[in-house]
Amino acid sequence: MHILDWTDLQYLAAFGADGTLSGAGRRLGADHATVARRIAALEAKSGVKLLDRRGRRLGLTEAGRRILDHARRMDEEAQALSRALAAESGTLSGHFSLSAPPLFCAAWIAPHIGPFLAAHPGLTLSLIGETRITSLGRGEADVVMRMGRPTEAALVARKAGELGYRLYAHADYLAATPMANRRYLRFDPSLGDLPQDRWMMEIAGPGAPVAMTSNDLACLAAAAESGAGIAVLPAFVARRFALVEADPQRRVFQRDVWIGWHEDWRGHPAIAAIVAFLAEAVSRGVAEA
Repeated sequence: MHILDWTDLQYLAAFGADGTLSGAGRRLGADHATVARRIAALEAKSGVKLLDRRGRRLGLTEAGRRILDHARRMDEEAQALSRALAAESGTLSGHFSLSAPPLFCAAWIAPHIGPFLAAHPGLTLSLIGETRITSLGRGEADVVMRMGRPTEAALVARKAGELGYRLYAHADYLAATPMANRRYLRFDPSLGDLPQDRWMMEIAGPGAPVAMTSNDLACLAAAAESGAGIAVLPAFVARRFALVEADPQRRVFQRDVWIGWHEDWRGHPAIAAIVAFLAEAVSRGVAEA
């Protein structure tokens, strides 16, 4: 039996997490051709077909799904080992990744990164703006900011503030569109059952028409700015897109803002500094919202 190369299994784990060669490549800093080649090498060495290449979209075979479970466990153990080794160093230095929703990255975090890095010259950061749920266990990020408490196992979570959502639209749209004809801009179902989206549709009432869905907050705000309909947004987003409140009752839906990091990082000075910086950024952003 051939001895398998762990890095080949990493490529399989990345493909299993994202479902595409290009997405797996982004996770690992490689192109899609490299991902395909490394998985093919794993198939050749093991003699097991892992990918179903029929049709327009690649998928895992039954054997591939079984092997993926092992690859994921190995990947998580490797990430845990990396965290343990880094934690042993206990220094305020190194490269760490911080994940938050894209618009929050741009409005709350990035504008204040400069002074933070100047105060901690041994640190470098990857600031990742993404809507999907990031896995801390698989090392996809070291610290996350999320709306709602993170639920991943082996996680330390800290509530950083509360953010209000209201209904917004462009003033011209509200002036030109009778209440009964107004349409709504919703979050894409791929993001799950978001409570602020559900709240908006409860206000809208049964059968309220939906003009568009999107998985991106900025896209929903931009569509509202264009006169496409009503969206549920934080106030700081509405101001960026020159929107006005669309609910005469000015109702508000509060969401908790949380910070999470893996328990393996507990007590590490670099993670503590990053969490403190992020908590300050959230507090500032909530106050300005």
